[in-house]
Amino acid sequence: MSFSTVLSAAIEGLKVEFVQVEADVSNGLPVFHMVGYLSSEVKEAGERVRTAIRNSGFDYPAKRTVINLSPATLRKRGASFDLPIAVSILSSLGQIPVRKTGGCLIIGELSLDGRVRKVPGILPVAMEAFENGITCCIVPKENEAEGKLVSGMRVIGVENLQDTVAFLKGEKVSDLSGKTRDKKTCHDFRSVEGESVGSLPDFSQIKGQENVKRAAEIAVSGGHNLLMIGPPGSGKSMTAKCIAGILPPLDLKESMEITKIYSVLGLLQEETPLIQERPFREVHHTATRAALIGGGTVPRPGEISLAHGGVLFLDELPEFRKSVLEVLRQPLEERSIRISRTYGNYVFPADFMLVAAMNPCPCGCYPDLEKCTCTPAQIQMYLSRISRPFLDRIDLCVEAPRIRYEELTEDKKSESSAEIRERVYQARKIQKERYRGTGIMTNAMLGADDIKKYCGLGPAENKLMERAFTMMELTVRAYHRIIKTARTIADMDGEEKIGEKHLREALGYRMVDKKYWRR
Repeated sequence: MSFSTVLSAAIEGLKVEFVQVEADVSNGLPVFHMVGYLSSEVKEAGERVRTAIRNSGFDYPAKRTVINLSPATLRKRGASFDLPIAVSILSSLGQIPVRKTGGCLIIGELSLDGRVRKVPGILPVAMEAFENGITCCIVPKENEAEGKLVSGMRVIGVENLQDTVAFLKGEKVSDLSGKTRDKKTCHDFRSVEGESVGSLPDFSQIKGQENVKRAAEIAVSGGHNLLMIGPPGSGKSMTAKCIAGILPPLDLKESMEITKIYSVLGLLQEETPLIQERPFREVHHTATRAALIGGGTVPRPGEISLAHGGVLFLDELPEFRKSVLEVLRQPLEERSIRISRTYGNYVFPADFMLVAAMNPCPCGCYPDLEKCTCTPAQIQMYLSRISRPFLDRIDLCVEAPRIRYEELTEDKKSESSAEIRERVYQARKIQKERYRGTGIMTNAMLGADDIKKYCGLGPAENKLMERAFTMMELTVRAYHRIIKTARTIADMDGEEKIGEKHLREALGYRMVDKKYWRR
């Protein structure tokens, strides 16, 4: 038989597209021709594959070889088609039984000596394959642990082309493990209580700043966005890093979703590919818009998507270009990123918690006019880099004052991150039970209709919010965020209904932005 076909896959953004690798080897002039809307790196596969076949000890006669990667409307990129191309050629030559390649997805890059190299995106490929009834995947040995995260999928890790052929021919090959992954042994799945939590800064190391710690606890408990304003050295950055230590544990579904994003970008560890802790991404103020939201000729996820399910920390917030900050507005509202190109639309997940820190002015001393060296114009220009629409998407804004010497030297024992994390876990547990079956995980995810249903206010509370709405000139978005923050504070107190004290505290976290950004 001179014709064969092998199933492979391509990654478009985060979406998996199946690709049929067809090979026809027939008598004629000895040419190697590839078609199917190929990028330059895929076209180069011809030389790699032919050399790898010969160097692996297989017979490759001088014949006319035509390779087609279908569908022809899908742009093929990368080197992951090398292995399926080689298998389809050997199958056409009769060196691999054609029936053995059916129902098996093959993916991998080949080196000239026939070794199979690691490729990104194995996890989403294996997940999509399993959902479509494919139960066997042949992948590079370095990607084997990643592929086996998919329950029920038989994943074969191969080191070279010879191993691949031997497996397809049914021969016994050493070190090949095609065992089905068992849910109970999936890389000893652990929660956020893993070893790395101990290496994070602890809240007990922060002296004073009780109001900032309280705001951080509320923010994490409800998944709210947090902005800290204060002079240099007041502990803003350290507080943000301590937040990573009080994030609630991941469940398996969340863990797989985050791991999928990191897999596409090739950021997983070979031995322990499953991401077991919520991501904490710190972005430098020189970052571009594309670095944040993703982009490129073929859009890839950016820092926002890498922070999915966790925290995105922006230090020195006004130092970011205003155009960069403005692209955060839509992801903060919709919890997803949509990128349009002439040849397609891409959607990346963006359910993250924004934590930001900033100085109140260029020198950092405002509003202490005795120490501040900035002119009013300089302060106004500095603060104007952060727009009102952006501030409306911040749930809690808190001041971090300069630490007094007495606070620094006192022996008073502060709460540890472990103690705070336990309270956060209990608050999240209440929310999980309340919103079971709705797709809502935290109070921060509530929509306008959800607020009416889950955040009802009594007559006294309504009267308080009416006064606040008028006096503080709140927008509808700011009003809703105050209600959601109050809902979280009530959950932390273990109370079913939102009270006046909860609303007053939530309103207090909106006073700071009014102090600096006057209308």
